Amino acid sequence: MAPRTEEQELQEMDAWWRAANYLSLGMLYLKDNPLLRSPLSPEHLKKRLLGHWGSDPGQNFVWVHANRLIRRHDLNMIYISGPGHGAPATLSNAYLEGTYTEVYPDRTEDTRGLKNFFRQFSFPGGLGSHCTPETPGSINEGGELGYSLSHAYGAVFDHPDLIAVCVVGDGEAETGPMATSWHSNKFLNPVTDGAVLPVLHLNGYKIANPTILARISPEELKSLFVGYGYKPVVVEGDDPAEMHRKMARAMDACLSDIRRIQRNARAQGVPVRAPWPMIILRTPKGWTAPKEMDGHRIEGFFRAHQVPILDAATNPAHLALLEQWFRKYRPEELFDENGTLVPALKALAPKGNRRMSANPLANGGLLRKPLIMPDFREYAVDVSNPGTVEAENTFVLGTFLRDVMKQNPRNFRVFGPDETASNHLQALYEVTKKAWMGETRPEDADGCQLAPDGHVMEMLSEHTLEGWLEGYLLTGGHGLLNTYEAFAHIIDSMVNQHAKWLEKAKTDVSWRAPVSSLNILLSSTVWRQDHNGFTHQDPGFLDVVTNKRASVVRIYLPPDANTLLSVADHCLRSTDYVNVIVADKQPHLQYLDRDAAARHAAKGIGLWEWASNDQGEEPDAVMACCGDVVTLEALAAVAILREKIPDLRIRFVNVVDLFRLQPPSEHPHGLSDRDFDSLFTTDRPIIFNFHGYPWLIHKLAYRRTNHRNLHVRGYKEKGSINTPLQLAIENQIDRFSLAIDVIDRVPRVGVRGAHVKEWLKDQILEHLLYASREGEDPPAITRWKWPF
Repeated sequence: MAPRTEEQELQEMDAWWRAANYLSLGMLYLKDNPLLRSPLSPEHLKKRLLGHWGSDPGQNFVWVHANRLIRRHDLNMIYISGPGHGAPATLSNAYLEGTYTEVYPDRTEDTRGLKNFFRQFSFPGGLGSHCTPETPGSINEGGELGYSLSHAYGAVFDHPDLIAVCVVGDGEAETGPMATSWHSNKFLNPVTDGAVLPVLHLNGYKIANPTILARISPEELKSLFVGYGYKPVVVEGDDPAEMHRKMARAMDACLSDIRRIQRNARAQGVPVRAPWPMIILRTPKGWTAPKEMDGHRIEGFFRAHQVPILDAATNPAHLALLEQWFRKYRPEELFDENGTLVPALKALAPKGNRRMSANPLANGGLLRKPLIMPDFREYAVDVSNPGTVEAENTFVLGTFLRDVMKQNPRNFRVFGPDETASNHLQALYEVTKKAWMGETRPEDADGCQLAPDGHVMEMLSEHTLEGWLEGYLLTGGHGLLNTYEAFAHIIDSMVNQHAKWLEKAKTDVSWRAPVSSLNILLSSTVWRQDHNGFTHQDPGFLDVVTNKRASVVRIYLPPDANTLLSVADHCLRSTDYVNVIVADKQPHLQYLDRDAAARHAAKGIGLWEWASNDQGEEPDAVMACCGDVVTLEALAAVAILREKIPDLRIRFVNVVDLFRLQPPSEHPHGLSDRDFDSLFTTDRPIIFNFHGYPWLIHKLAYRRTNHRNLHVRGYKEKGSINTPLQLAIENQIDRFSLAIDVIDRVPRVGVRGAHVKEWLKDQILEHLLYASREGEDPPAITRWKWPF
């Protein structure tokens, strides 16, 4: 067979493009008559005209040209759709490639299957208009804009033969997360990583407004991306035949640049930063839609964004216009009498796993390998007596993570916004450095810890870091993000979107394999902000996480280093969860030896016998706590009460796994009612000292038997530049306030309790005065040890 000419190849690509555009439009409008064998009637139309159209012709255009490169060069490539409601394009191409039918056998490649396909789109119980987990080949949902490019870069880290083609919508390009993610090219190692080919799709309009980047001069736009470190190639026009020719040449040039950069770096073994290629694609909004309707412009204007023709079922003239739109794609040339794509077009799809909709990296759990894990017990702090030795909990964790990194140098990364050392995880630098492809200076050798092949990822954008990590996890990797507790709110919505993805993948998409959990370490916590003050005091990220489905979220607040080690080991081994770990970086008392800590972490909640004095009888009160600083203060309160009122019986309960407080009907980690009652009693006062906002504990435990006697202390938005004890007193989580609370709720202590209360109130005033005068807490506080 003679080789196809360039013109024949472009004509075939145009035919595939028309087929994809036809299916994309059909998903929006048709529930029947999918191949227009007869004129359209109102009965053929979908009842629910939901969804968005504007991005799909451009996305289909990029897809068909990416497929051309895959066929020509046997490339390993995935496609990431940035425009939010761009699912029709990815769905259409997955269907044309055959992947969709393989995954969903009832969506057969014929008229019957095509009807099923159309009917499911934007229909109750069916397909979303953005790339949900049900979409083969997708790792970027697009339910919220701004994350596609960071996902793309995260996907290619440690996958040297992978190219991620990422379409960035020009509306999406206006978001903050997208603005910072363009800098990801400065962290891409051409020796060990793959490549990202961004395609900025400028179609000019959002829902009802022009887009910023489409309305600046071509020179300014090109300068912007040259300044970002890219080599932009512009493809512009509206004539399909000419545009296919331009795009083919642009894609060839970009692939040539990618291979040159990688070839030079890999031949020398020395990664050198070079301008990576990108494409600026200018096409009309709603490309190929009717030019106008009723005197209003459609193609090339914002009205093409949503559903351009809303009343086709009731307006015969508009129904005729819609049919004309469908027929311009000439479906009779593309599909046979049975509704099957004609063989000549079917042959254009890459084979097997080379199809972007079937690439295993877009179902990363298939490629995930469990981490090779050291024994976390080997890193434990020696604790001979509870509450008598100090250690920095996160520093101890860092030594464990160091060896996880050492044993998994190509599928484990640690992410953080310039805070890895600040959060005391610097032991990582003994085996890896911070990824950096930018300029280095001689003075950087003195502590900057920079290297092109580093696997610690630092950038002062939590959005980009979170996006990198999500992309890395969804393509088979493992990782951990560490950040200051107060500023985890920056990624609230990103974590929310990822949790929704995991939930859908676990419950509704059986063909998606489990991926490594998203692990978030919150440090520099609310209670240790001596110099940062009020702005750094916010434990509310936990409240956000508890709103997610119980099947995908876990929250741990280990009280000491050994418990933290056990929790981290568990989280790094887990799949399909969002694990949040709260652990402060400052020195803390240590309570449990390595075996006791492992048991305590495994149970998630436990009664500390050594801190209790109610053995053999009912307690007068239960002192409970969850978090490191609040555990210290709760223990100190118990010590005061045991000294001042020796016959007062107190049970001490510590919570590691926050969701143990919920009933098992609400969370799989929930403690049974019988076990909860045996720990907390059914009628005794419970003083609960909590790391976060106090109402969160009430939210989790409101169904419990003894909730009426549950009194929670936590952060109440009171703070400034405080000493640790000052801040604790301001929010009533301090030892003195807790002791008063117990006395108030145990009537039998009588007159003795009144005298102790007065002494405790005096202690509060004296310690506040001392801190105001000296600028620090007194030695009796800072050097306090468990006395029993």
